[in-house]
Amino acid sequence: MDVRFLGTGGRAGWPEPGCRCASCLRAAARGGRRAGGVLVDGQLRIDPGQPPRGVPDGYRVAPVPGGWDITGPDGGRLLIAGGPGHVPDPPAGTLPFHLLLLDMLAAPAQLGALRARGLAGPAATAAVLFADHRISSEPELARRAAWWRVAVPGDGAVLPAAAAGPEPRPAAGGGPHRTLVLGGARSGKSQEAELRLAAEPRVTYLAAGPWPDGAGPPAAGPGADPEWARRVAAHRAARPAWWPTVESADVAGALGRLDGAVLVDGIGTWLTAVMTEAGAWPEPGAPVSGPPDPAGLVAARLDELIAAWRQTSARVVAVSDQVGSGVVPATAAGRLFRDQLGWLNQRLAAESEETVLVVAGRVLSLPG
Repeated sequence: MDVRFLGTGGRAGWPEPGCRCASCLRAAARGGRRAGGVLVDGQLRIDPGQPPRGVPDGYRVAPVPGGWDITGPDGGRLLIAGGPGHVPDPPAGTLPFHLLLLDMLAAPAQLGALRARGLAGPAATAAVLFADHRISSEPELARRAAWWRVAVPGDGAVLPAAAAGPEPRPAAGGGPHRTLVLGGARSGKSQEAELRLAAEPRVTYLAAGPWPDGAGPPAAGPGADPEWARRVAAHRAARPAWWPTVESADVAGALGRLDGAVLVDGIGTWLTAVMTEAGAWPEPGAPVSGPPDPAGLVAARLDELIAAWRQTSARVVAVSDQVGSGVVPATAAGRLFRDQLGWLNQRLAAESEETVLVVAGRVLSLPG
């Protein structure tokens, strides 16, 4: 089975006619993409929002939620999204696919879920379909596709279902072993980290909060913080539902025992927990440290984290706050936290294959 791409853009192509957004203007300068549609084996045409046309003898076409499950005479199996924004969800018992054409801009984690179910094995080819102005540019699409291990075919390209072939193949590996994502508040750093791991079959979300029991401040009763509870709930809802969550301040221990992929969010809240447990927050007019040596306890925990970061077998993406770009904190506690986190970020970056800084949703890769 092979697939020829009659077009690879959204329902109206990329750029969309009459659209003046920055993404569409960039796409126009590069030549753009026609509206998405494919031709299977030169015989079976599939256009977005329509059932496959004129199914030839020997082909089996079955609708699934969000798309189509197609088997060719040679046994090749294709899963294709039904249109822009559609997320195919094959039922239990479905056989693995050789070729998957997905709207990765609608839900990148759909591919991770399919891989977790064994429906998109290592030999399968996954490709982006229906690219449009939901993403800023072609280079940004290529950057994400490298993490997701998906091909980004152009109009007219042909992709075979077999593992080998002359057409572009997705990059192997999916990304560096350790990535540190830095950014300020509301910079987009957490979204960047989640996108990097979206297509992985096994991802553990390590919520390194400042509450060792993982509960956070209560949502009701004495000490309630409903605003924080709303933030946590929104953050959880944005993550893939099938990612298991570990809430712990023992990040070093988790990095030692977890495998697959791990997203640590975030280093700043973990440091808050460590400093709280060590009694390292200075009171006004009191010395920064004293018996039983809070500074020494914090230093030991930081060394423990760095050792685990260096030796972990998991693929890790960690989120941390970029500090020191604003005004000098007015309190001794604030200055201490800023200094400790700044030093810790430097040490993590030195032990990471990749470090990026997110500013206003734009990502800068920092040289090693």
